[in-house]
Parts: sequence; C-alpha cells; structure tokens
Amino acid sequence: MITNTLYNADCLDIMRDMPDKCVDLVITDPPYGIGEAAGKNTSRSKPFGSNSFGERNTLRTIIPATDYGDLEWDNQPAGKEHLKEVFRISKNQIIFGGNYFELPPSPCWIVWDKDNSGDFADAELAWTSFDTAVRIFKYRWNGMLQEDMAHKEIRVHPTQKPVKLFEWIIRNYAKEGDTICDPFFGSGSCLVAAVRLGHPFIGIEKEKVYFDKAKIRIEKAQQQGKLTSWGVAEV
Repeated sequence: MITNTLYNADCLDIMRDMPDKCVDLVITDPPYGIGEAAGKNTSRSKPFGSNSFGERNTLRTIIPATDYGDLEWDNQPAGKEHLKEVFRISKNQIIFGGNYFELPPSPCWIVWDKDNSGDFADAELAWTSFDTAVRIFKYRWNGMLQEDMAHKEIRVHPTQKPVKLFEWIIRNYAKEGDTICDPFFGSGSCLVAAVRLGHPFIGIEKEKVYFDKAKIRIEKAQQQGKLTSWGVAEV
C-alpha cells in the first residue's frame, strides 16, 4: 500500500484492496449516526464573520450547510463492514465515538475533556485496542473559544477535532515510524498531526468538499513538517 496518500473515495472500496495489517495504527472518527452533520449543526449555528477560505463562518460549523447543500453523511453510523475492514488492515485502532458502536471490551479508553458549556457535550470518548489505563486529555473546544487562542484552528468540518488532540494521541500510542491511517478523515486533523510528527499516513474521505479543505490543511502542514512527498488519488 502506498503511504502518504489521500484517497477521495468510499473507504470500503479502498480498504478492501489493502493487505492485512498493512498499517500500524488506525485513528479515526467515523459517522456515529446521530445527525451531527448539516441539519443539526445548522440549527445551533450563529454567523460571526468569514474564514480564510472566504466563506461565512458559524459558531458551531464554521462552514454552513447551505454552502455545500445537505451533506447528511451522519444520518447512518459506520457499518459493521467498515469496522471489520478497519480491524483487518491495522495492528491497532483508536475509534472516536466507540460508545456508539459494537466493539470488544477495552481497559483503555481516551476521554477528551472539551471544557465545554451550553448544549455541547462535555467530553468525547475514543475506544482503543490498547491494554493500558484510561487516559484523559483536556483541551478546550467550545465554539469560538479554543485552548490555544493564539493559534486558533479554522474549522472546516462540523465535527472537527483539534490537531493538538491527535498529536497527543500519536505521541502516546504510536511508535516512531508507524503508519497512521484515517479512513474517515473529514477535516484532516489526524493527518495534519501525523505530518507534523513525521509519520507516514493513509487518508480516505468520501465527501469531496471536505477532502478539498483537508488537502489544503495537510499541504500547509507538509510545508512545515518532516514529510517531503505525498500524493492524492481521487477515485
């Protein structure tokens, strides 16, 4: 499997062609099937300006659903076949929203404390395949308020997570040189973190509009990171 490649495709189509255990660690945030896409986020959003892509921002989504139509990608959760392929292609897995899926018991869950207020969840859970203790990572991600206000991230996806979260995960759960795969990469935060830390990666995203935005983020990270070459496959 060619590493340092982004695929604009259905992840099932790509994963089915990947050899067994060809990546060291899958870190991903698949659809939970709870409607955290265009419709639900639009109802929460309040305009407050425009972002560096020249688009109208909103408090929750940053990219309003009306810019891209009804991308109701989160109406259905990732299926059993998706998870089966994730486990087949990887040696270890970290899956956000693990509390929404049928996964084996694990002693090691990651709790991301978002330091939130209002109707936003206080934390998010990630299931892991590791045989270690539960760990908590606290990083504020509350609308316009972020932990690192001096280096605010522009949100390009309704369920985007901070790059610092994924950097912490990779530092704590990946070995040097491990290949990181995200088959639902969305905003690309996990892959930006992989690039910054010098890890080879494989990324897959079905929605073209998010793929294009993430590609820009990853290109910027590559210019400053340790990886010198990577490619794109629009399937």
